[in-house]
Amino acid sequence: MAFSRHVTILGLVAGCLLPSGVQALWPIPTTLETGMSALIISPSFYFDVQIEGPPSDLLDAVTQSQYYLENDKLGRLVVGRGANDTTALASAMTLSNLTLSLTSGATVESISSEAVKPLGTRSEEYALTIPADGSAATLTANSTLGLYRGLTTFNQLFYYYGGTTYTLLAPISITDTPAYPFRGLTLDTSRNYYPVSDILRTLDAMSWVKINTFHWHVTDSQSFPLEVAQYPEITINGAYSPQEVYTTSDVQYIVQYAGARGIDVLMEIDTPGHTAIIGATYPEYVACFDATPWADFANEPPAGQLRFALPEVMNFTASLLADVAQTLPSYYFSTGGDELNTNCYTEDYITQQQLNSTGTTLNDALDTFTQTTHSALIAQGKTPVVWEEMVLDWNITLSNETIVMIWISSADAAAVAGKGFRIIQAPSNYFYLDCGAGEWLGDDPTGNSWCDPFKTWSESYTFDPLANLTEAQYELVLGGEQLLWSEQSGPQNVDPIVWPRAASSAEIFWSAKQPTGAALNVTEALPRLHDIRYRMVQRGINAIPLQPHWCALRPDACDLYA
Repeated sequence: MAFSRHVTILGLVAGCLLPSGVQALWPIPTTLETGMSALIISPSFYFDVQIEGPPSDLLDAVTQSQYYLENDKLGRLVVGRGANDTTALASAMTLSNLTLSLTSGATVESISSEAVKPLGTRSEEYALTIPADGSAATLTANSTLGLYRGLTTFNQLFYYYGGTTYTLLAPISITDTPAYPFRGLTLDTSRNYYPVSDILRTLDAMSWVKINTFHWHVTDSQSFPLEVAQYPEITINGAYSPQEVYTTSDVQYIVQYAGARGIDVLMEIDTPGHTAIIGATYPEYVACFDATPWADFANEPPAGQLRFALPEVMNFTASLLADVAQTLPSYYFSTGGDELNTNCYTEDYITQQQLNSTGTTLNDALDTFTQTTHSALIAQGKTPVVWEEMVLDWNITLSNETIVMIWISSADAAAVAGKGFRIIQAPSNYFYLDCGAGEWLGDDPTGNSWCDPFKTWSESYTFDPLANLTEAQYELVLGGEQLLWSEQSGPQNVDPIVWPRAASSAEIFWSAKQPTGAALNVTEALPRLHDIRYRMVQRGINAIPLQPHWCALRPDACDLYA
């Protein structure tokens, strides 16, 4: 099935707004046509899966959609919450079923297998049609993953009042395809531990806004909660407690749960920096382990970095990464590579002895270390992912397939793209969710977070993924993600810190523009973001309010110049 980017929209206002009355749908579809007729979901509504041998995760997704349809019970975000819709509903037609089908010749695979295919080969597009006359609605896609995305959209179209589930926008016609293949969310589970249940809940919310990558920063200098079969002592000595561990079965369950929701798990074990905790098991492998004052040797406490110049440390790290990577279905694995403290190595006798005896520079040793560890991953069929310093500060020899994450500043994307690498946009000046919470270090009462101020959803939403790039470099942008570093976050506040702000990048990288072709616009987007936030709350996510409830019921009434 070919999905055109050409748009024919009904009911446009001023050439830049969505069809009249559309205050739902996040991310906004590629094309969207709506009418003005009420349509009621039948009490006996059902999903008709017209696929031979449907995979179990597709059937589970249908069951999930049926549950949301029956239990969201979200009142429209208008004054009265739908009380004024009763007249229209009195004469409304009834929708009895949604038919799901794959295009002719499509191969039937599970959602989870589709979700982990290489970037650029996943088929997430779909077409959804809901007639106004009560005849069957249809959802068609090239893959079960596309059907899953379409089900997500279908569930966002309906509201509830007085025992009736309905829409006022029939007929509805949508074709939809993502602008970028990578749409992620990073969660750091090392600074503070998150129980598996919190990760699963976060994956659910990610799927509702079509985020397709869980970037799992699973270890860091503070703790090593990941169980590694070949190196069990690292976890025994490195986890905060025996209860705060991600076992092999935990990881497999998280990966399976994510895959069934169309989400790939990109795991990151940051090296050679951010590794102090490994010194609790292998002190001979770590330079400046727990050295003080920590600020002389690390970006944050505790100090400690792998002695990457030592052959035994190179081999150990390559083995560790390969041992973890081989258990994961993703084609991608991140080795980090950020925030290396050179003073740590200058002051480390063992590192200097190794460099001097071999006539090697620190940069050359890091190059060898990276090639060694990356070769081990490539041998496992993985594409390495690194932070931008590997390219911009160290000029490391990387395979052409390596993906580089931009984090220090959005301005750095052009320099990395100029070297020909594919990039993921994750700039701290737009997408860091932990910014603006104040200083977390002790004995610094007037301090602020290093990346102040707080990044509002609307500031994040203004990000341009293609800024400062040449047209020839546009294809290097794979997408982007928002990130939560957990110095001040944990299971107690993960929902309000992440949601609904992380939905802003989800729309940037799925939609890229409005269905009219106009640029994304915070004024147009706010009512829709309110809508998905309220729906998240209905589904058990403790998403923070964007405005007073009074404002949410009166679109534009609380704008600065209203």
